[in-house]
Parts: sequence; C-alpha cells; structure tokens
Amino acid sequence: MGTRAALRFSLCVGFLIATHVATSARAAITCASCQARVHLTRDKLLREKRMEPGDKGSPLAEPLSPDAGLGAPTGEEGTANGSEELGVSGDAVQRSEDAGARGVSQVLRDRSFQATRVAGITGDGDAHDGNHLGRNWTQKSTFARPKRSGGEVSEAVEGARSSEPFIDGAHGQDRETAAPSASGQRQMMRTESTWSGADAKVFTPRQEEPKVVSSTFALAGDSAHNQAMVHWSGHNSSVILILTKLYDFNLGSVTESSLWRSTDYGTTYEKVNDKVGLKTVLSYLYVCPTNKRKIMVLSDPDRESSVLISSDEGASYQKFRLTFYIVSLLFHPTQEDWVLAYSHDQKLYSSMDFGRKWQLVHEHVTPNRFYWSVIGLDKELDLVHMEAHTVDGRAQYVTCRIQACSESSRNFPFPGYIDTSSLVVQDDYVFIQVTAAGRASYYVSYQREPFMRIKLPKYSLPKDMHIISTDENQVFAAVQEWNQNDTYNLYTSDTRGIYFTLALENVKTTRGLEGNMMIDLYEVAGIKGMFIANRKLDSQVKTYITYNKGRDWRLLQAPALDLAGNEIHCVLPFCSLHLHLQMSENPYTSGSISSKSSAPGIIVATGNIGSELSYNNVGMYISSDAGNNWRQIFEEEYSIWFLDKGGALLAVKQATVPIRHLWISFDEGKQWSRHSFSLVPLFVDGVLVEPGAESQIMTFFGHFSHHSEWQLIKIDYKSIFTRRCTEGDYQTWHLHNQGEPCVMGEKQIYMKRRPGNHCMLEKDYSRILSAEPCICRASDFECDYGYERRSDGKCLPAFWFNPASVSRSCSYGRNYLNSTGYRKVVSNNCTKGVKEIYTAKKQQCQVRAPKGLQLLTSEGKMTATLGTNVTFLVHLEEGDSMRTNIQLDFGDGTAVSYSNLTWTKDGIKHVYKSAGIFRVTALAENSLGFDSTSLYLHITCAVEHVHLLAPFVAIKNKEVNLTAVVWPSNPRTVTYFWWLSNSTEPIITLEASISYTFTVEGMNIVTVQVSSGNNILQDTKAIAVQEFFKSLLLSFSPNLDEYNPNIPEWRQDVGRIIKKALLQVSDFPEEQLLVAVFPGVPTAAELFILPNKNQSEGRKKSEEDLEHVRTVLISALNQNLVEFELKPGIRVIVYITQLTLAPLVDSSPRHSSSAMLMLLSVVFLGLAVFLIYKFKRKIPWINIYAEVNHEKEQEMIGSVSQSESTPKITLSEFSTPKELKEKELDARVKGKPILLSDRIRTIPHLYLYK
Repeated sequence: MGTRAALRFSLCVGFLIATHVATSARAAITCASCQARVHLTRDKLLREKRMEPGDKGSPLAEPLSPDAGLGAPTGEEGTANGSEELGVSGDAVQRSEDAGARGVSQVLRDRSFQATRVAGITGDGDAHDGNHLGRNWTQKSTFARPKRSGGEVSEAVEGARSSEPFIDGAHGQDRETAAPSASGQRQMMRTESTWSGADAKVFTPRQEEPKVVSSTFALAGDSAHNQAMVHWSGHNSSVILILTKLYDFNLGSVTESSLWRSTDYGTTYEKVNDKVGLKTVLSYLYVCPTNKRKIMVLSDPDRESSVLISSDEGASYQKFRLTFYIVSLLFHPTQEDWVLAYSHDQKLYSSMDFGRKWQLVHEHVTPNRFYWSVIGLDKELDLVHMEAHTVDGRAQYVTCRIQACSESSRNFPFPGYIDTSSLVVQDDYVFIQVTAAGRASYYVSYQREPFMRIKLPKYSLPKDMHIISTDENQVFAAVQEWNQNDTYNLYTSDTRGIYFTLALENVKTTRGLEGNMMIDLYEVAGIKGMFIANRKLDSQVKTYITYNKGRDWRLLQAPALDLAGNEIHCVLPFCSLHLHLQMSENPYTSGSISSKSSAPGIIVATGNIGSELSYNNVGMYISSDAGNNWRQIFEEEYSIWFLDKGGALLAVKQATVPIRHLWISFDEGKQWSRHSFSLVPLFVDGVLVEPGAESQIMTFFGHFSHHSEWQLIKIDYKSIFTRRCTEGDYQTWHLHNQGEPCVMGEKQIYMKRRPGNHCMLEKDYSRILSAEPCICRASDFECDYGYERRSDGKCLPAFWFNPASVSRSCSYGRNYLNSTGYRKVVSNNCTKGVKEIYTAKKQQCQVRAPKGLQLLTSEGKMTATLGTNVTFLVHLEEGDSMRTNIQLDFGDGTAVSYSNLTWTKDGIKHVYKSAGIFRVTALAENSLGFDSTSLYLHITCAVEHVHLLAPFVAIKNKEVNLTAVVWPSNPRTVTYFWWLSNSTEPIITLEASISYTFTVEGMNIVTVQVSSGNNILQDTKAIAVQEFFKSLLLSFSPNLDEYNPNIPEWRQDVGRIIKKALLQVSDFPEEQLLVAVFPGVPTAAELFILPNKNQSEGRKKSEEDLEHVRTVLISALNQNLVEFELKPGIRVIVYITQLTLAPLVDSSPRHSSSAMLMLLSVVFLGLAVFLIYKFKRKIPWINIYAEVNHEKEQEMIGSVSQSESTPKITLSEFSTPKELKEKELDARVKGKPILLSDRIRTIPHLYLYK
C-alpha cells in the first residue's frame, strides 16, 4: 500500500508540473480514404501526461470491462444526474482508483478550463476533396469545467469517485481491482453497469457481462506533428496506414512527415519512412476506392514533385518524378488504374497505369469541375466531363476521351459559354448556368439528351441555386430567390429535371468556415421520401418532417417525458422538438444527426424542445419509428455511431476535456452500458468505426496532451456479442406516418433485431421484408408546374401561368399531355384509386397559327466578334412546329429557310464577314398565319490603332476640325470619347470627327478614346492656340529620305533636331518656334513662328517682330546655313519651299487684289503639279476628299512636333477678291472641299507670304 500511495503522489505532482508548462499547438487528422486532403486541427490542448520513455513505440494492451458506478450518461463525467438523484450522497461517492487517474483528477480540480468548438469542413464542397476528421478545438484563455445537469465534475475527476446505485431498491457497492499482468500491463476487472432512461436507475446484472479489449499505441517521435491522415485498407484487411506531418503555417508547407503502417488492425505500428526515402517529405495520402490495396502518396512540392505508388497496401513503394504539382486526384469509379490529376496551373492530367505515366488532357480547367464518365450513360469509359476556359477567360462545357483530347476531338454538349464553376455532372443529370443581362438561367441535360432550360416559377428570379440530391430519378434543388438573404426555397423536379415545383419555403442556411453554403435539409437513410428540414418562419426556426418528398410537412412531436421521467408539457404548434441538421461528411465524426440505411427508422440527433430551434439546453434525442415518436437519451451533446450494421449504438461525449469512456446500447438507446477505452483520459480527435464493421474493431485517435504523441487506441468489441443472430432474434416493424401505413404509396414492413438482444447480425441481413402498393389518394399527388396549392388543398394555376400554352407548341396529328394541375410524387408506387383523376390526359394537338416567336443568340448577347460563329436560337411559344416554316434573314444580304422548327433545335449558325450593326429578322409562317421578330446584332472588330488628326496651331475663337483615324475601320460600331482642354466630362460621338473652338491661348491637350467591343485605345495631341502666327514650309536634301522610316517617333526626333539647327542661326526664343515633320516622302516639314506671349506691345509691333524673324530665317535657309548631322558623315541641308498657299494668318482685312490673283494662280498651278506628279511619287500630307452631295468632308490637317497633324488648310474657290479677303483668316481652319476625284489624293502644303 505504501508503494501505491507513493506512486499516486508522484503522478499527481508530475501532472501538476506538466499542466503549468503546457503551451499551444495545433494537430489534425484527415480522412485518407477520401479522394483529397482534408484536415481536422486540434489547437492548444492541455498537456496532462507525457508517455514514459519505456512506453514509446510499444502498445499498451488493456482488457476493458464496463465501469460500475456511474449512472446516467448525462452525468457520466461526474455523477449520474447528481448522485443525490440515485439516493447516494455526494460524500458517499468515493472509491479507490488507479494513481494515474487520481493524479489527473487533482489537477483538473485545481484548474479551470474553457474551450470553444471550431467548425466543420474544408474546401468548397468539392466532390474531389475529402473532409475533416474529428473536431477542431481552440483554447481560449483557460479551460472551464463544463456545466452539467447534476454534479460539475469532469471525467478525470470521476476516476476518483464512484456512486453506489440502487439494486432493487437497496444500495450496492463494488470496487475495481487492479493487478499487473504477466506482461506488466494493468488488468482492470469491473462488473458492467447499465442505465435505463425510463426510470433513471442503474441496474447491475447478476453475472459478469463480456468485456471489450483495447490497446494503445503511441506514434513515437511525432509529438511535434500537427496533422495526420488515416486509412484503413478495407474489409477483410488488417492494414492501417497513418501519415503524420508537421505543417508550418508561416511557410505554408510541410517540413516533416512520418508514414506508419499496421498489419494487426492497429495493435502495433511500424514507421516505414525508409521505404519511401528518409529525406522524402510526404504531403498527402490517397487510396484507390475500387482496390484499396493500391496506395498513392504525394511528396511535398516545395522540395520535390513526385508520387510514390504501392500495390501491396503500403508494404513497398515505387517513386516516380512529376513535372507538375498535383492539387487533387480523382479516381475512376470502376477502372482501378485510371486517375485524373489537377495541377496547380489549372491543367488536367490523366494516367492509365495508376500514376506511373501522365499525359495532358486539357489546359485552363476550372478547379473541382471535372468528372469521370457515368457508367451506363456515357458510351466511353474514358470520357471526361470538364469545365474549361478559352483564351479570353470564358467557360465552356467540354467532353473528350482522355487518350484523344486534341482540339479536333473535343465535344461541346452545350452550344455556348457557361458561367464559371457552374458545371455539375451527377447521376443522370448535367447542370450548367448561364447569366445574361444580369439574370441567371439554368439548364439541364437528362441522360445526355440536349440541354433544356430549367423551368422554375416565373417570378422566382433566382440569385443562387444548389443541387441537393439527384436520387430516385428526381432533382432536389435549393433556390435563393430575389427577395431572400439567409434562406432558400426547396424545389422538386419531374423525372427529367426540367419542371420544378415548390416543396418548402424559407429553409434555413448557414455559411461554413470556408464560405460554403450549407442547407438545413437532411435525407433520412433507409426510408424513401423522408426528409427533415429547418424552416425559418416569422424570425423563428422550426424543424419539419415530410414522408412524401416534400408534398406535406409537419412539426415534430416532442417527447412526453424527459430523461428523469418527468412529464413535458409541449403542445403543437406552439411547442415542438427541433433538431440540428449539420451532417458530417467526414467518416470519423458523426455530425449532429445520424441515420443508417441498415437500421431503418432509427434517427439520432441533437436538439431542443421549445417554440424554436436553439443552441441552449440541447440534448440527444432518438426515434425508433422513423420520426413519429422521440425519446431523450442524453442531456448533453454526444457523437453517435452505428455498430454492427446498426444493431448497436456507440456514444462518445463531445467534451471540452479529455475523456476515457464510451457508451453502447443494444436496445435503440433505452439502456446504455459504459466502457472505458483508456487508462488515461484522451482528447478524442476522431473515431474510425465503419471500415471495421465486419471485424468488430474500431479505433480512437487523439492525444493525451497537446505535446504528447498521436495516440491510437484499438478497441475490439466482438466480445460484447454473445452469439450470431438467429431467426428468433428478429421482429417486424411497420413503417407509418402518424398511424397511416401507406408511405410513398406502399405499405412497407421491415425486419429488425429485437431490442436488447446481444447477438451479431448476419452479413446477408435483409432489411425490407415486404412492400405492398396502396390505393392512390390525393396525398400521393403534388401540384404540377405552373400550379399552386390553395388553402383548400386544391392546385390551381398561378396568375402568370396559362395552362393552354402547353398544347400550343405541339404538332398536328400528335398527342400532348393535358395537365390536371397535379402530378404524382416521383417514386410513389400507389396504384388505381384517384390516379386516373389526377393523371394528365392525353389529347390530340390542334393546328394553330404561330405566335410568340422568340429570337436570341446562344450566349444571350447582342454583340459578337467579327469572324466568329454566331448561333441563333428560335423558339415558338404557340404553333405547330412540324408545319411551320422558319425564315431567318441575317441582315448582311444572306438568309436561310427551314421547312419546320425541328431543324433549328441545335441553333442556326452564321459568320459575319464585316463589322457593323445588323438587323436579324425571323419569320414563322404556316397556313393559318405568321409571326415575326427581330434583334439588332453588333458585330465588332477590335481596334488595333487610332491616330488623332489635329492642327498643330489653331486660331483662338476659330472652329477647327478634329478627326480620329481608326484601323481597321468599323463603321457604326465604334464610340468616340473626346477629352478637350481641361474638361472633366468627355464629348461622346459615333462619328470620327468633331468641330471645336478653342477660347484660351496656349497649349491645349486633346485626347480621343476609341471604344470597340471590350477594346479601348486612345491618342493625344497638343495644339498651340494663338491669335496669329506665321509659318514656313521646309524641304530637305534628298539624302534624308533614305533614312526616313516614316514612323511618328522618327518624325519627332528629326523635328527636334531641325528646331535646334534653326535656333543656331537666330536669337529667336525657343518656345516661339515649332517644327512639324509631315508623314511620307519626300520628307517635308512646316515651321511655325509664334508671337511672344509675354510681349506687352500691341499687335502691330508683334507682327513686325514675327516678320523680322521670318526674314532672318528665310535668309539663312536661302544661304543653306541651316543644316544638321543625321549620323556621322550624313549632313542634311534645310531649304525653304518657295510656293505657298496662304499668307500670314490673322484677322486684318489688308490684302491687295494683285495678291489675290497671285494666290489664285498658285492654286491652279499646284493642282497641275499634283496631277503630273501623282504617277511618279506620292507627296503627302494634304488629303482632298470628294463627295457628290456636297456633304461636310474631312479637312486637311498637318502634323507638328509630337503630333502627326498639320494645320488645317482649305482649298476653296475664290470668286472675288472681296470674298477671299473675308475668308483669308479662315484659310487654315475651315472651308469646303474641292471635288476632284472619287479617290483620296495627297498634295504638299504650299503657303504664300506677304
């Protein structure tokens, strides 16, 4: 006894020290049997005890018997509903316990703890990714003892106490005896205690019950690893693989990893890092779902990208290098060696030999939107469905075979583009979404037929849609309508998934941690047509149940008695039972509601009783008759699993402290027996139950503390079964809905194990004994599409629906189904009765004139790019499609005609060869009449270049023309935005030129933007605005033309050099000289001489100064004094061009008649020179446009400095000298064109100086 006391004291002190030095860490277990990496993290667990050095890597075998002492599971971590309820005082709840447990108890009594549960699933609902294993926990500041209905004592404390339950009204007492076994392991023998929820008493059996055996194994050396992936190889296999890794959240990568393998169902594990490479860091573990002997392990891509392959359940591996980084894998549903791999750069690869060789299937694939072929629907097994993006980022639905997915071999089942991340391939259905004009439309393909638009009620105007289920040849969809924010409406479809009717309004939704939407709708396993949903009504959330796929819903009746046997006063509809419907898609956690197809009628869920769903005062409830009656089984939250195909129930408390007990029930939750699964309390991260269903083995995963190694506890519960079940161990159970035996049109009788029998179910256990069809009644029929159920229960047409329109689109001589307003619930098996009354009647189609003709493009857009295929869709609301002629005029001079509408079902394709706006007209005509419709289609061509033509110098308060030259030219499809001077708003035109008057002297900036389709280009020019100026035309020695590339940049640089050369022969200020080099050859330029803007003298003095400068420059030019060096050895001389078209531009009327005659003669001389010279060499820059109708033409504009434009010059007819005087000031800015030819010609600028 002295040795035991010393041992207890030492352990207690050790645990106290460990508690005070505990720090935070994060750990995770992921589901490796799923096809992706998923994590469950455990944050900052309290360190209670570390493994002894001698314990590392060695299993601890522990035959465990049920504990005797604790009563109700609600107080399993302390006293059963308070020991006082069992007639035992708190002082009497004392007994001897092992030293380790007592030490933990003392620590937990001295410290307070508090924890918060962190949520659920990683990813975005990806079909290719797995789910979290276990639950996440995040330590806040301290852990607090959880509140309980009775005593407030944790399970660790419970080890130092015992209650003495009543045995037939008397007190009974028993103790556990612990003695070391021959192997040094501790044996604990206890008599089993059971708890009955009916009378809240514990009954001790007269003879000892079978025991469960457990063993614990610590993954030595992995205490720092914070993530793990677990895989049980499957039925008839004893192999378990575990990949642990250290994920650095700062680096975002895995820095360490260990791979463990067990061949004895988890009793012992061997580290197999040497088989994959001691320096290889592993990131993920995948298992082939059709052959679980085949394993695929990925290395961390930050170190190397490779895959390790095993075909013997992980006993040996082959390593293969990869040229890409795998993000996710998708295995073929039947071919074990076929795998799809999605890479980090959005490429899809395939392998036909289980990852040894890979080939590219397609690029630019949307994440999580690729699917293997569906067996029985797709003809080719190697067909892949995927959503891929074009170069411009638009998504398409693409199918191809993985061995032949070249561009020519790809198919596009949907004609047009779809919304990104909208493709869903599920069972018989393919769904896509298309958004046009801000409104989403949904399309479905049933059994690979052509896509049809999904018909929702006309004014549902959906904002979002989720496909919930496609079981039993029907689609369940959750639709968020235009006026909903946090709720969705539930809709059910016909067999083809086209016509949807409302099943339930305002279903509650929640948003997961990853942003994924979760609908509070649960489909009960094993019972056809049975759903449970949480509906929000008047700000209250209530739980409803349906037995006929949403045709009728009702509230859940609360239990009549609570756990203690007290009567519950809960009257419908003011009070009812409400359930939490969060399912766990992770096989290692149970979720808040559970059912199993092998245990029909049994539903276990977390919930509360009251007027609405609440997260306070929750408990565990069970129904054994498919939701008709409910019983409370726990007063706190438990995770529930089904053992032995549902014949037994396993419960584990969702505690915020470590636990070491589990509860098992053989009578559908009426009585529970408690068993210990660990000597030391364990933070449970997950429970692996299902893979061992055939072997009666389950595994608990967790940690003793946040610094301890991963603890794997194997539990063999085979011994709790006394024998295999025989015929006498079964009983029949009739499915019903509140006493009504007909559910989904038939009477169903199930075979179930009698509650309380500890026998093991046979493998070939049959669940449904018989199913007899019922006579059809009104409750077997729901409202058809377009009809709504009124208060009297009848289905009448909605205000927007015209029942006659259904018959108007069929062909003469054929039949159509005339709806009665009802349709039988899908999968309902009733016969006769009112079936004939409610079933749609077959009637003959009548000939009708075409009406309601609709024309649209497949993309729903009114624009298309030049040269691309445009697909037009024609739809006729009324009329005989087989006897109605369809004509389509594309508006570009071509048209097509079809003898009937059926020829146009795949769309009418056309390619436009020119840009513009085209009026497309459709005409439907038959012997009784016609109908027509039109749309205006914009065919655009991307603008590649824009050039702004503007005068380099303009006269103040005089109108000038600004012109944008666009290439290629797109008439009527280009929009021009003109930003003038310092304006904050543009002038928007459809024409390429505008007239504008500058009112402020100085440099004015003009910018034009050209918009065509999604393309916008712009050009900018600077215009010098003055009251008057002078100019000279310049020419150059011929050698300059040899180096003229005729590009704007070259002209700008040469203009700057010319200006510098001119300044060297005059002292004129630099800012008053502007040089513009014209495009083309021979190279020519224009020199502008501007007045000094700071000059205070009058205009006459300024003009004299300009004349002086002009004289000086002319003299220098005539003497060949102006020259520049273009490159070493190449000198260019600047000359003055003697002929000119206009005098000094100003506003004075002083001109002589002789000057006018001279000007007129020069004009004719220039035209003669042009006609002679045009056949030899083109001289730029003046463009003369001719037009018959004297409409306003584009004017001639020069280019200077950084611009390519020159001042505008008008060649006008001078009738009289007086008219010429009046127009003289406008000579450069405005006038009429001379009609010379129907082609554009170019002549040089000529100026006359006075």
